[in-house]
Amino acid sequence: MSGRLAQTEGLTDIQREILSTVRDFVDKEILPVATELEHRDEYPTRIVEGLKELGVFGLMIPEEYGGLGESLLTYALTVEEIARGWMSVSGIINTHFIVAYMLKQHGTQEQKDHFLPKMAAGEIRGAFSMSEPGLGSDVSAITSKGVWDGENYVLTGQKMWLTNGGSSTLVAVLCRTDEGHPEGTPPHKSMTTFLVEKEAGFGEVRPGLTIPGKIDKMGYKGVDTTELIMDGLRVPADRVLGGETGRGFYHMMDGVEVGRVNVAARGCGVAQRAFELGVSYAQQRHTFGKPIAQHQAIQFKLAEMATKVEAAHAMMVNAARKKDSGQRNDLEAGMAKYLASEYCKEVVEDAFRIHGGYGFSKEYEIERLYREAPMLLIGEGTAEIQKMIIGRRLLEEYRIQG
Repeated sequence: MSGRLAQTEGLTDIQREILSTVRDFVDKEILPVATELEHRDEYPTRIVEGLKELGVFGLMIPEEYGGLGESLLTYALTVEEIARGWMSVSGIINTHFIVAYMLKQHGTQEQKDHFLPKMAAGEIRGAFSMSEPGLGSDVSAITSKGVWDGENYVLTGQKMWLTNGGSSTLVAVLCRTDEGHPEGTPPHKSMTTFLVEKEAGFGEVRPGLTIPGKIDKMGYKGVDTTELIMDGLRVPADRVLGGETGRGFYHMMDGVEVGRVNVAARGCGVAQRAFELGVSYAQQRHTFGKPIAQHQAIQFKLAEMATKVEAAHAMMVNAARKKDSGQRNDLEAGMAKYLASEYCKEVVEDAFRIHGGYGFSKEYEIERLYREAPMLLIGEGTAEIQKMIIGRRLLEEYRIQG
């Protein structure tokens, strides 16, 4: 179902072709099975294999490493299409993409040569690990440590909320590394990103590294969300991202910035799907002798929903284009993530209300969307964190002189 909402001006023929291919894939391979797989909390193996064949795992990886070398905009619009089908699938790609992006931007040449070709093919699958059980938004409070013992870094600690924790084979893990950083160094300057290779699966996936089972979630099912426990995990020096310690916080924030554009794109995709379901149901359901779409109360809802879909899409596209042009985009990414996730929640709830009692039934797709939308309010930084970032940047931009 496509109308005139959320169109993007100024795309190249290649971009349009990629998006058209992905939309066909979503309509044929994802939408028909998403709700059933989601209710079973089943990993979408066939869908993931299909996306590998389409080259989606290498979308932003440069051509010299076997990827498609596409822009953040192309990637974000692809994510929007995939999330329209099933948000969990876009999550499987997102963390992989963030790790590939961090490697491309900050990795040593050896690290890029080793990992990126296999990541482009989807053979190595990425996850990234910043959060811990005791910290949410306060990244500077991490307690996981990496200590150099003369031969390797020995990693100890517990991480939380790893998307793809079980299915991934490469995890970018943020730890504190105090050596070489004098007493009193700010916490964010004594953090390091380690590239940890592991087996896919659960339990002890390499000596010193355990991935307990999946965390049972309200929504966002199918994709595995896990903890990660390190107890004497040995990592060689050549697996420090970029080859030097103390840069991890910057690596992660750079990754999260593109991740925020991704979460905005997911919000746009889920909101679009909720609008499609609402506008379709409103034309089929009759009350008082006419389709409910002809009642003004419902038309007003549809008008508000469509306006929110359009506004969120425009802001997401703007944030992606800003990053692609080489400019700093934390303000735009923060605004896009904040607006798209809030609007997504509201559009989904309005579509749910339009469905009336049927919205509460597991037979209707809107029930799944209603449980998925809240994840976007939290992931990649809460609304409050986005507002802090936006507020600080505005004061930098509009500082009065003298």
